[in-house]
Amino acid sequence: MSQTVFSKILRGEVPCHKVYEDDHVLAFLDINPLSRGHTLVIPKEPAVTLDQLSDDAAAALGRALPKISRAVLAATGTRAFNLLQNNGSAAHQVVMHVHFHIIPKHPDGSGLGIGWEPGSLADGANLAAAIASKLT
Repeated sequence: MSQTVFSKILRGEVPCHKVYEDDHVLAFLDINPLSRGHTLVIPKEPAVTLDQLSDDAAAALGRALPKISRAVLAATGTRAFNLLQNNGSAAHQVVMHVHFHIIPKHPDGSGLGIGWEPGSLADGANLAAAIASKLT
């Protein structure tokens, strides 16, 4: 895995505004926030995309995300938020280390804006079966 700003943060070489840490997860404020309280949550295990994480690291993220989300909402006084996670540069991932964004949506409209152009589900039964057959 290449050196990223997140690996440097994990090693203490780059400072951050830490909000949470345990043996497997670190959370800190985004330095270019979309809204007040925009928080990044990263696994300490190095992996570029979510599918590359171990089950243990993924479970640790799953335990930490709701707790950190509740804290962000309480601290910012917001009630809505987006949880964003991108995998690969084609999916808009910039830092090549798994990370989740907790982005509060404030009454002033700050936060994540999403354009969504839904398609249609043409071959749902076959696609679902194909995906299910690949689960291990």
